[in-house]
Amino acid sequence: MAFTPLHDRVLVRRVESDEKTAGGLIIPDNAKEKPAEGEVVSVGAGAKDDDGDRIAMDVKAGDRILFGKWSGTEITIDGEELLIMKESDILGIMS
Repeated sequence: MAFTPLHDRVLVRRVESDEKTAGGLIIPDNAKEKPAEGEVVSVGAGAKDDDGDRIAMDVKAGDRILFGKWSGTEITIDGEELLIMKESDILGIMS
């Protein structure tokens, strides 16, 4: 099923973090925090300003982003867990 977010919302796939620390210790699944890094899957058309004109989105599909720990709403599409969030919840784009 195809899903396109509306307005200034973004669909994000979490990027899994490393399973070892820098010192080589293995982190068990129950001790891992959910990563706050993801890949943009799709974006909406953008919000509208007071005149009704679209405000262009700063992110695009394929961008690797950082977002807040509690950002977004978890949804499941075709058995895959994704996040949908407003563009303002995104902290930055990683290059």
